[in-house]
Amino acid sequence: MILAVSRGVNSIAQFLSVLFVFLFVCGITWFSTRYIARLQQGNMSSGNMELIEAFRIAPGKYIQIVKIGTKYLALAVCKDTVTLLTELREDEVKMTEKKDLVSFKELFEKATKRTEKDE
Repeated sequence: MILAVSRGVNSIAQFLSVLFVFLFVCGITWFSTRYIARLQQGNMSSGNMELIEAFRIAPGKYIQIVKIGTKYLALAVCKDTVTLLTELREDEVKMTEKKDLVSFKELFEKATKRTEKDE
């Protein structure tokens, strides 16, 4: 009887320790992902170059509108090449407001609401 109780306590302790390690790793991953995202976002929009818009036309092939200095350029970006398509005037470029990133929490809440409706 005592052996069965000690096994139960031991398995609960193992479960809690594994749960703690899992949550710790998830937390580190979350913080490092946010840090890298902020770092990359700062690198992309600073200086004289800015990506205005990108449109995927095939796997690994994009058309991008890029602002370099005061000029707007339309580029074809492929796996190994970048080709200038045309230079655009400022009045030809339709500027849209940058959308805020959707948080994981919002996506998770939408997904759980959707699964609750299905049940």
